[in-house]
Amino acid sequence: MYLDLSARYFKLPSEVSSSALGEPIITLEKVHLPVHYEDTQSGKPGVAWYFNLLSLDGYSPETGWVRIDTSKLASVHISSFEKRRSVQRKASKSKKAKKILAKYSRRERNRARKHQLEIARVIQSVAGVVGLEELSKHCMYTRSRLWNRMISRSDWRSISRILEERLGEAKVKELDPYGSSSFCSRCGWHNKDLNGAVFECKECGLRIDRQLNAAINLYMRLRFGYTTNWEDGRKRVELRMEGASQREWWDRVVLPSLLGGCVLTGGKRSDPDELVRFLNDAVKPKLYAYERYNDMYLSIPT
Repeated sequence: MYLDLSARYFKLPSEVSSSALGEPIITLEKVHLPVHYEDTQSGKPGVAWYFNLLSLDGYSPETGWVRIDTSKLASVHISSFEKRRSVQRKASKSKKAKKILAKYSRRERNRARKHQLEIARVIQSVAGVVGLEELSKHCMYTRSRLWNRMISRSDWRSISRILEERLGEAKVKELDPYGSSSFCSRCGWHNKDLNGAVFECKECGLRIDRQLNAAINLYMRLRFGYTTNWEDGRKRVELRMEGASQREWWDRVVLPSLLGGCVLTGGKRSDPDELVRFLNDAVKPKLYAYERYNDMYLSIPT
């Protein structure tokens, strides 16, 4: 028995040639025809991103630490808010003020949209699969009016939607953000008193940038998968590492990627863990920031 595929009654997609057809697989009920698609994102690694109010920090072993400075995007919302506030009280009584208010709001959306598209372009240029925090603004509001105002201006969801439109939902993974910045990415120790820009682990001695630590935690969830459960009324996120040592994997994969494959020099090591205690000083991100004259986000030397 043989199948003559030259007389097929269906058309192949434009991006698939006849040479991409595989050997048919015949079962009792169906004939399965494998088709090979070229991956347009091939060669690009999966990168997990940690959202902050003024930056996006990404990590993968292939790219290392990548930071996108979003302060210019935040300044668009701040300046527009100040302009709107000056006419908002008059808008209920004056038609002219109402038109001016609508103009300011429209201008803010357009300017913010330009930055959102550029930031999404940078993320797409370095990542094939994108891991993003599954954030909800409503769960982040507090009694602080200033904090709530900053959260409401954030553009996390807009950037996520742009990436889903460009890459497809299969390439954009939403990750549970719980504890990403408070757990040590090397040993899993929980820092309940999280303050400052540097994460310090009292268990393994790791000293690392707080946002980089969070991005590494999110990357491990993207790579290995995870489960969530509740213990003693507290939520826990556990990696599916199939019994492998998290610390050994960190030292073998993460550490060389942060140091460019090199070992820190300048002092004599007294123990194996001393190597990772000064990463917050030695490791710098690959920085992307808005360049005014080119009107786009470009790589900036650090």
